[in-house]
Amino acid sequence: MSHSMIISGGTLVDGTGAESRKADVAVDDGVISRVGDLSDAEAEQTIDATGKLVTPGFVDLHTHLDAQIGWDPEMRPSSYHGVTTALIGNCGVTFAPCAEDNRSYLAKLMEAVEDIAADAIMDGLPWNWTSFGEYLDSLQTLRPALNVVGMCGHSAIRFEAMGDKSCDEGVQADDRELKRIVELVKESVEGGAVGFSTSRFLGHRVPDGRLTPGTWADERETSAIQRAVVEAGGRGGLFQAAPDMRTRYEVERRMFETGAELGCQVLFSGGTGPQGDGGVSRWEDFLGRNNEAGRRISSICHTRPSGSFFGLAQQAYLRTPAWRDLMKLPSIAERVAEMKKPEVREKLISEAIENGGFGQTARILHPMGFGDYPDYDLENQKNLQKLADEAGKDPVEVYVDRLIESEGKELWNLWAFGGALENQWNYMRLPYVIPMLGDAGAHVGQFTDADSPTFLLGELTRDRGVYTLEEAVHRISGKSAEVLGLKKRGEVREGWHADLNVIDYDELKSCHPEYVNDFPHNGGRLVVKSKGYDATIVAGQVVIENGEYTGHRPGEVIRDFIRS
Repeated sequence: MSHSMIISGGTLVDGTGAESRKADVAVDDGVISRVGDLSDAEAEQTIDATGKLVTPGFVDLHTHLDAQIGWDPEMRPSSYHGVTTALIGNCGVTFAPCAEDNRSYLAKLMEAVEDIAADAIMDGLPWNWTSFGEYLDSLQTLRPALNVVGMCGHSAIRFEAMGDKSCDEGVQADDRELKRIVELVKESVEGGAVGFSTSRFLGHRVPDGRLTPGTWADERETSAIQRAVVEAGGRGGLFQAAPDMRTRYEVERRMFETGAELGCQVLFSGGTGPQGDGGVSRWEDFLGRNNEAGRRISSICHTRPSGSFFGLAQQAYLRTPAWRDLMKLPSIAERVAEMKKPEVREKLISEAIENGGFGQTARILHPMGFGDYPDYDLENQKNLQKLADEAGKDPVEVYVDRLIESEGKELWNLWAFGGALENQWNYMRLPYVIPMLGDAGAHVGQFTDADSPTFLLGELTRDRGVYTLEEAVHRISGKSAEVLGLKKRGEVREGWHADLNVIDYDELKSCHPEYVNDFPHNGGRLVVKSKGYDATIVAGQVVIENGEYTGHRPGEVIRDFIRS
């Protein structure tokens, strides 16, 4: 028997959590046609996976690629890391539904929240839609490399219904406005949205400094939205939140439980703190109790310490006049050349020290090294303060000299999230937590966590045993697909979509993030590549081969989901 493609000799990790096994996989017409011993079969294309893993493609539940698809249909850097399906529209920040007069506002909101220039958004997208369904139609014409699942967002919908006051604290939708919000949610879900997203995070601000629309929405509004998601699309429709769990824990908890009781699949961004167990036991009780009662609530989280990268690319951290002048130079090479001048080096150091230097931040800034691959310092032995103490120098001097020594290539990782490693790993192990918060397409010049799947499988699973291999793959494929209600995706089964990875597990690792200027208007961003993905396959076509693009763009904008 002949097939379009056979992946032969690999170790199959099928996405269900079951024990891995040796098996060949055949693909025909974009579908997995056979799994087993195919030594007697022929194929137009054969991928030798001997000594390699064969897994489902990964489902990234937190991206902001909504705009970037317009000029980067390859959807980098997600596609460098085994992702075959990306969820967009997170945190309430979307471009639809949108009246023509509101386009500029939504672009500027995305710029303020997610660090993508508004002019790039305005010029990089066709803007040929008003409804959410029309937006999805437009994305499909762009021929993305990966599959795309979209959520409609609170910011777009609330601004559409309420105008500028939608951001004001204490202002709630009146009956007419709430009716319009509900109408827009229903229209969006009926048009193909997997659900609805909101941000309640107190760090997400619009250009004038107020918090994004939806941050202050009361329970009357959020429950009406949750009900609309279910009425329009069925039980299991997604309600995603970037919550404020520090000052409004009880309010947010009720919002999650209400949504789940109404029939939503609730998904929220979570994590741990450094005190005690970091809240793990509290979340274990909350998630376990609700899911055991039939209320579907899941969390995503960071796979590594994260928050911001500092150096000479876009953010220097230090902001004295000398540093501001330095960062005005057009390239990293020119900045390094300037720093090497003794008088400039001395001024950069002395001004910064006189203005307080790094302060306590030096204890949570970690260098990523000069080697071929980044060192994320998971032993917590190399923060800036420790390096300075060992050298008998001020942290500013250590920082400056390492930037010079690395020719400006070194980045410093701010451990703002996920820095209490044992707590974070224990949180990740909870049954209803998915370790995938890559944020691709957001904060593009500030940091990148889009290599989360690679870091999870390599550093945390292979090297540290945080998960078994089978469980790690299950969480970011089968389990993630189940949260979205994807049909015949997330597992390697006969008759299911041929979204697959072939992985050299021993060699799997993240590369150093690189700063490139490849956005419209020469905008800059950080891109992180990988090593170890022999092939990433979408709909039976190889999209990535040995870390490079093949030119195929077979992705589907998915609009049909498992619902009850």
